[in-house]
Amino acid sequence: MKICHYNEHEAGVVEGERVHPIGPALIGAGHLRQGYTMQEVIERLANEPAAMRCAREAMKGRGLPLAQATLLAPIENPPSLWCAAANYKDHQAEMSAASGGPDRSDYTKDDLMAEFFLKPSSSIIGPGGTIVLPKISKHVDYECELCAVIGKSARHVSEAQALEHVFGYTICWDISQREPWGRNRQNTRNIRKGFDTFTALGPWIVTRDELPEPQDTRIHVELNGKHVMTAHTRDMICGVRDHIRFLSAALTLRPGDLITTGTPAGVAKLAPGDKLKGRIERIGEMTLGVEGEK
Repeated sequence: MKICHYNEHEAGVVEGERVHPIGPALIGAGHLRQGYTMQEVIERLANEPAAMRCAREAMKGRGLPLAQATLLAPIENPPSLWCAAANYKDHQAEMSAASGGPDRSDYTKDDLMAEFFLKPSSSIIGPGGTIVLPKISKHVDYECELCAVIGKSARHVSEAQALEHVFGYTICWDISQREPWGRNRQNTRNIRKGFDTFTALGPWIVTRDELPEPQDTRIHVELNGKHVMTAHTRDMICGVRDHIRFLSAALTLRPGDLITTGTPAGVAKLAPGDKLKGRIERIGEMTLGVEGEK
């Protein structure tokens, strides 16, 4: 099931080339209130079987052509957005060469996951959005990542139980300023990655049943029509199960929380006028534009 957020902040399900609205049916059945948020949609669908049945029933309607829908970020105000750092060895190597970062070769998994950082919800844009390069930025990269969406609250969860708490997956573009403030400095990520438009989510959330194994999918990125990144999620140092186990040992993960899993190698500097296209198998693809701050 592909859960989308579209037009005037409506919840829908994408099936083929059509979007089926599910908000009215869920409101009518008492599962949602008027003015619902996507966090509430995720929480209800993940935890109330009757709500999921209601959503599936709503898919029997005609809906509207996907081409006529304006897709928004599938969740615009997540309770938290946790970001893994340096989670592919090949990306560790390219960043060490580019910015003189620390040698992490001897880190345990927990040592590495202790570098999780948070991104502000104000940085979120959706499919087809525009990344704005700040005037202060001398070098900004794209990063394309698999992102897990929590559906059921998690605290002290084992790796064996971790995926039971996942609602689904989406694509996260973690846009990252490298210069200034990036070289040999690791405590500046929240600012360097937190500018407006520096988090792109979409095109929708694919429920866990459609991607039962998050460590078995591929990531593809094109920059201006040229293929620049191919990766497989099995090459993560710490997988989704590790992330949920580690984070839930320290804090409560809540419905709508996002965990993005780090970029593979292949990042590159962005310039005004660039066009990005990213695809993750069994999730979908999304495009982004780039412009300079005026």
